[in-house]
Amino acid sequence: MGLVDTVLPALAQVGLLVALLALAHRPFGAYMAAVYTTTRRGRVESAWYRATGVDPDVDQRWSSYLVSLLGFSCVSVLGLYALGRLQGALPLSLGLPGADPAGAWNFAVSFTTNTNWQWYSGESTAGHLLQMAGFTVQNFVSAAVGLAVAVALVRGFARSRGDGRIGNFWVDLTRGVTRILLPISFLAALVLMAGGVIQTFDPHTATTTLTGGTQHLLGGPVASQEAIKELGTNGGGFFNANSSHPFENPNAVTNLLEIFLLLLIPSALPRTFGLMVDDRRQGWAILGVMGGLWAALVLATTWAELAGAGSAPQAAGAAMEGKEVRFGLATSALFAASTTATSTGAVNSMHDSFTGAGGGTVLFAMLLGEVVPGGVGAGLYGMLMLAVVAVFLAGLMVGRTPEYLGKKIGQREITLVALYVLVTPSLVLVGTALSVVLAPGLDGIQEPGPHGLSEVMYAFASAANNNGSAFAGLSTGTPYYNILLGLAMLLGRFVPIALVLALAGRLAAQPSLPASAGTLPTHRPTFVALLGSTVLVVAGLTFIPALSLGPIAEALS
Repeated sequence: MGLVDTVLPALAQVGLLVALLALAHRPFGAYMAAVYTTTRRGRVESAWYRATGVDPDVDQRWSSYLVSLLGFSCVSVLGLYALGRLQGALPLSLGLPGADPAGAWNFAVSFTTNTNWQWYSGESTAGHLLQMAGFTVQNFVSAAVGLAVAVALVRGFARSRGDGRIGNFWVDLTRGVTRILLPISFLAALVLMAGGVIQTFDPHTATTTLTGGTQHLLGGPVASQEAIKELGTNGGGFFNANSSHPFENPNAVTNLLEIFLLLLIPSALPRTFGLMVDDRRQGWAILGVMGGLWAALVLATTWAELAGAGSAPQAAGAAMEGKEVRFGLATSALFAASTTATSTGAVNSMHDSFTGAGGGTVLFAMLLGEVVPGGVGAGLYGMLMLAVVAVFLAGLMVGRTPEYLGKKIGQREITLVALYVLVTPSLVLVGTALSVVLAPGLDGIQEPGPHGLSEVMYAFASAANNNGSAFAGLSTGTPYYNILLGLAMLLGRFVPIALVLALAGRLAAQPSLPASAGTLPTHRPTFVALLGSTVLVVAGLTFIPALSLGPIAEALS
């Protein structure tokens, strides 16, 4: 495998991917803005509101919005937990038993929080009913929850009303599912089926081996789950091998489609943001930061795998361990950087087999806070929180009260943002520290030295950032890891959401101030550079000491 043979096809795929995203950016971003701002309702939507007792014309204050969101998520956790525990007594179980309490708790929290962490092998743990009525349903609604929170924060910047109302959670949830996620997932599932992804209710699929024999492999409704798995930045696979399994991702075309789907909504949301705040330049500025950092992560991951040291990588032309020959190294690196930067967690290669530098890069992509471009909704509201940090720092430099989009950033606002920034690092570092000193945590570590630390840190970074991918060398299917990682997922999802909605309420209650000579322009290259530096510094200053003991030490050894 020569360098040219490896890189040129990958560059062509990256170019095509960026072109497709660019074509979709303006119309799709505008469409999502229309979805969340229109007052028109269809008959089916109106009937749904009447049946559920929702008054779609009543906006909620941030506290009511949060209570509705938490109540819905609590019911989701309990329902999915019950479905997992009772699986053996339900139809379409394929004869599989119910999950143990710790395992059911973990995947109930995992799929409700849009994390989709999988401690289990799908082939031997989840029947068709659990996959469809449990996991796939949560793939839709958990993504819609993220979209709703992002839109609520944007309304906080866009509105100037004394009561601080930020929208109706139930309306935002319904529209996110029915007008955005369902239609695109339906079309994507058809394309995936045409590309070879299976979609069947048969318990097993018969295939012919190379020697002419017949083998029976688990089948199921895979394409329908695969579509929303990527579009909703969920990541949980029908099979344990995830998107490296030929039934989930058969060829280069489906592989490119899956990367496109996981980047589609996060990359278009800045356009939605710009339109909703009536300043498209603000959306371009946010997109510039997201796109620039994403491109840097793709380049860094690709370089790390191409430059892998050792006799095996040199003989193969690159570090091919853990990668599918159907996709190649550079395309695997593109998928890895994209899935960790968008909180998706789907994989078409094994991140545990990446080089020390490559594994460190995809780990760092999560530690940035899942904002480049981040998960569905979560990427936008995370970047906007960091934008508030950037304008606050700029205000300190010039000695004036910082403003962002006409809203003053005072003590209470920056306190909420500071707490938001501290949540994930606290969960990652505390969880990692406990697991490398307590016996149950140490029992799951299979690799000694820096790589073992990287495995543990990756697991908690993935859980706290609601990503869901994993270093395969860590044995997490134990009560200790199932419970602790479940707590990290729960707190890593809903504590930041509470802080975001509280900030949205405060901003919506403020009057909008006109720009003055001292206002920092937040649409120019200077602010784009400042915001990008803020993203890197906030993550770098927090995690570099821990990274130096794990992937950095491994890469230098």
